[in-house]
Amino acid sequence: MIKIRLLTVIALAGLAGFAADAVDSFPPQPPIPYLSPAEELKSFELKPGYHLELVLSEPDIKEPVIVAFDGNGRMFVAEMRTYMQEIDGKNEHAPLSRVSMHWSSKGDGHFDKHSVFVDNMVLPRLLLPYGDGVLIGETDTSDIYLYRDTNGDGVSEQKTLWFAGGPRGGNLEHQPNGLLLSLDNWMYSTYNAYRLRARGTNVIKEATGSNGGQWGICQDNLGKPWFVNAGGERGPLNFQQPIVYGEFGAKGEFADGYPEVWPLVGLADVQGGKGRFRPENKTLNHFTATCGNEFFRGDRLPADLRGDLLFSEPVGRLIRRTKVEVTDGITRLRNAYEKDEFIRSTDANFRAVNMTTAPDGTLFIVDMYRGIIQEGNWVRKGDYLRKVVEQYSMQNNFGRGRIWRLVHDDFKPGPQPRMNEESSEKLVTRLEHPNGWWRDTAQKLIVLRHDKSVVPALEKMARSNKNALARIHALWTLEGLDAATPALIREKLKDESPQVRTAAIRVSESNYKNGDKSVIADVEGMAKDKDPNVIIQAMLTANLLKFPESKALIEKTLAENSSEGVEFIGRQLITPPKEEKNTIQFTAAEKQLLDHGRVIYRELCFSCHGLDGKGFVAPGTTNGTTLGPPLKNSKLALGFADGPINVVLNGMAGPVDGKIYTAQMIPMKNNSDEWVAAVVSYIRNSFGNHASCITTQQVAMARAATASRTEPWDVEELHAALPKALKNQKQWKLSASHNKGSVPAAVDGYPATRYDSGGWQTPGMWFQVELPQETTVTALQLDSTPSPEDFPRGYKVALSSDGKTWGEPAATGKGELPVTAIQFKPAKTKFIRITETGSVSDRYWSIHELGIYEPGSTLAAKKTPVKPKVSYE
Repeated sequence: MIKIRLLTVIALAGLAGFAADAVDSFPPQPPIPYLSPAEELKSFELKPGYHLELVLSEPDIKEPVIVAFDGNGRMFVAEMRTYMQEIDGKNEHAPLSRVSMHWSSKGDGHFDKHSVFVDNMVLPRLLLPYGDGVLIGETDTSDIYLYRDTNGDGVSEQKTLWFAGGPRGGNLEHQPNGLLLSLDNWMYSTYNAYRLRARGTNVIKEATGSNGGQWGICQDNLGKPWFVNAGGERGPLNFQQPIVYGEFGAKGEFADGYPEVWPLVGLADVQGGKGRFRPENKTLNHFTATCGNEFFRGDRLPADLRGDLLFSEPVGRLIRRTKVEVTDGITRLRNAYEKDEFIRSTDANFRAVNMTTAPDGTLFIVDMYRGIIQEGNWVRKGDYLRKVVEQYSMQNNFGRGRIWRLVHDDFKPGPQPRMNEESSEKLVTRLEHPNGWWRDTAQKLIVLRHDKSVVPALEKMARSNKNALARIHALWTLEGLDAATPALIREKLKDESPQVRTAAIRVSESNYKNGDKSVIADVEGMAKDKDPNVIIQAMLTANLLKFPESKALIEKTLAENSSEGVEFIGRQLITPPKEEKNTIQFTAAEKQLLDHGRVIYRELCFSCHGLDGKGFVAPGTTNGTTLGPPLKNSKLALGFADGPINVVLNGMAGPVDGKIYTAQMIPMKNNSDEWVAAVVSYIRNSFGNHASCITTQQVAMARAATASRTEPWDVEELHAALPKALKNQKQWKLSASHNKGSVPAAVDGYPATRYDSGGWQTPGMWFQVELPQETTVTALQLDSTPSPEDFPRGYKVALSSDGKTWGEPAATGKGELPVTAIQFKPAKTKFIRITETGSVSDRYWSIHELGIYEPGSTLAAKKTPVKPKVSYE
């Protein structure tokens, strides 16, 4: 273990004085100092033999977030130069960021030449060298452009739209990242539940499972994409099988204590407050910001590191090393150390956000080197995190950045590649290189060239190379060239390596999509393989491609195989988690809206609220507390439309129904009206919920009403802004067209009793209320919960001052199960008549409780509160 240098300990001595009472009082402390790269280097604690070397630092780069290399080893760096340049995160979306390029003029690994490849960008977040150009995606859009340097000066002069994804809103921490070109020749990114692939001049898009990843994406040697999640405080997730087959989690996939982290820095600058750090020394106690994952696949570090999953925990100023073990078809993860970490720093500004296996066989680490590492929505006035940031003046530490190379005493970094100029024949030989970066890059270049002259060499490699990884890459390269013949695939289904047999099954999927249905019998035959991983792949492929007898195949396989992994995956395939069915008949437009909402929810919202809407239990908790409040049966979500719309637009802080949730709901107003309508409609009609769909017009009205708002709501304030129930029910005069004797039961305060129409619903039935005096009203609620099918199949609401003259309907629509909530423009009235406009042949119209509502406080709806209620627990 390398001893921590005294210099850094002295520089951060103020952190040792972060006493227990300081958590509540936040007394000013000496500002956390910047360290020079040489001083920061002394702050690192690594395992014996390992060291870090500086590759680049400011002023050559600032705010680096991604590193990627082209075929010649030139390094491209995405720099988010507007990220949190002050504590409120103002002007973050200004086009002042860039992608820079750096290379070694001598080929010795020293990056001494620099250029700005693309300037004036909005927070670049997707980066992939691609042939003779670079694919780049920015924040606030799903479009991806191909940039080319046509004259060799290191600056791109050509920009071509590669994929038209359209605009994308929301917080910048909730947008896609990565762009991994995987072994299967498809591109994956975080958040997006789809993958991309170029076919000639077109880019095709296919649906995948919801990966749950946030920042950072990588693949292992077999081409399985890996993701980590920060918002749900999870670390790795959905890693049992390639995400294209869906989301799978396994019991016991994490060793005991795996989410616990062991930092050196005792500084509790963590969103969520006290529950996120150890009281005795203020060190982070479990994953909160995991990101920048990499499966180390290089050849110039010790062999026992190869195949390990590495990822950063920037709030803990550490890098986790994970041992990955696959036993009986189940992947299990454990910390490589006991109450320790692979790399740790005592420098509070060390913020590793990404890492990658480099062409030289080592590991490159991207260090944003800054004070604040969470976007402005989590550092709001009054928040716990802001108080700690200001206590140590961390908001002043920005505008720097370092890239480090991880090296070892026993190895020297490898040579610089020149693969862009190599022949396709030479590139084929690179497919057996011990460094995974070389294999990936060679495959990418061959496929992009679409050079079929090397097909014979690839077939020879696939058949006879002694290296199983080389045979796998040869198979996938042939697939990328549309040259993987059925004969070769069938031959490789008998390969001695189960990994090659698994790859052959996956390669056969492309042949099936291109019309070769003969592969069905071959894949189904692999369900009898002796290796559980091959059997699992056969089931996954049969299920994905919807083979005619896929369910029967899986059921038979389960009956004949006792493997834990086969049992686990097979059961999930034939009995996937059930989504509670909604009995409401939706229009085609509403179904499309709900489908969009489902995608949004499963990409973003599930990490706090759970896929089942019951809330995700935070790691490390013992009382079952969830990160976000449950949405199943949520009165706020199911009530008047303005409630959930305003929560999504402006966020929510503080207790909900008396409970504290550590994952604050942040504003989503940067998204479109349609986006908000889709996700709110999905929430209101999933998990057993039933309520009206939200329209874009409703969102637009709520957005306009709260345009000046800059802070999240708290529950009390939001309820004050929503329609308020009239409390003078005893003074109402009630009448109805049918069954007048049961009218009083609609407002008697006992939900078990009811007014009912006494006959099947028919148009023209009406129920009327006369108020004691003219009152401004804006909403009604018709609760039919105890008689859930007795909601009105259609309605219109009319208003009158005298009970004789009725104007145009204030509202029309369809009733909802179990509560019909009707909002309309505020109007002064004394008489309210609800008329049935629909019909049903076997149901009464029932009202167990009727509510009439006046407008909420316009002040609360339009003004920014002085201070939202926030708990620091």
